[in-house]
Amino acid sequence: MTSTGRADASEFVPDSTDLDRLGEASRGCRGCDLYRDATQTVFGAGPKRAKIVMLGEQPGDREDIDGEPFVGPAGRLLDHALVEAGIDRGQVYVTNAVKHFRFTERGKRRIHQKPSRGQIVACRPWLVAELRAVRPRLVVLLGATAASALMGPSFRITAHRGKVVEAPAEFDGHPAHVLSTVHPSAVLRAPDRDSAYAALVEDLAAAR
Repeated sequence: MTSTGRADASEFVPDSTDLDRLGEASRGCRGCDLYRDATQTVFGAGPKRAKIVMLGEQPGDREDIDGEPFVGPAGRLLDHALVEAGIDRGQVYVTNAVKHFRFTERGKRRIHQKPSRGQIVACRPWLVAELRAVRPRLVVLLGATAASALMGPSFRITAHRGKVVEAPAEFDGHPAHVLSTVHPSAVLRAPDRDSAYAALVEDLAAAR
C-alpha cells in the first residue's frame, strides 16, 4: 500500500534479497491492472552483484513475449552502445521501472503506451527490492519514466543528462549514484539517429 492508501505491489514482494526468489514471486504480482492484458511479468536479468544497473521504462512487445528485458530492437541498440562505451554487457543488470507491458491494439499490432504515474508507483516496490538485492554502485536511468520511478516526478533528464548525481538516501548507498540519459527507443525514433546514438554512447561512457 502506498502512502496515499492506493494499492501497490508491496504485498507480493517477499522480504528477501534473493533475486531468484524475487523473480519467481513477481510472476504472481497483481499490484496494478497491467497484469490482466500482459503475457507475463518481465523481471530484471543479469549478475546478482552487478556494479551497474540499467533501468528502463517497461517491457516492449518482444520482451512481453520472451519474458526477458531488453531483447527487442531497443535492447539490441543498447547492447551495441554499451560495447562502444567500453562496458561489458555481461556485467550489467537490466530491468524496467514497470514489469508488465502496457499497450493498445491496432489491428494485429500491439502499440506501446507509456505507463501511468499510478502504475509506476505501484511497481516501485519491485525496483526497490531489486536494487537492495543487487547493491549496484550506479543506476543508469534510461528515459523519463525510469528517472521518475527512482528519483521522483520532479527529476528532469534535460537538466541532469550525462551527469552523475547522488541516489535517494533510502537505498543506503546502494546505489550511491545515478546517471540519466535517453531510452534507446528514443534513439530509434530520432530524426538524426547517428547523432542521437553518439550522444547515448557518450553518456554511457560517463557511467563506465
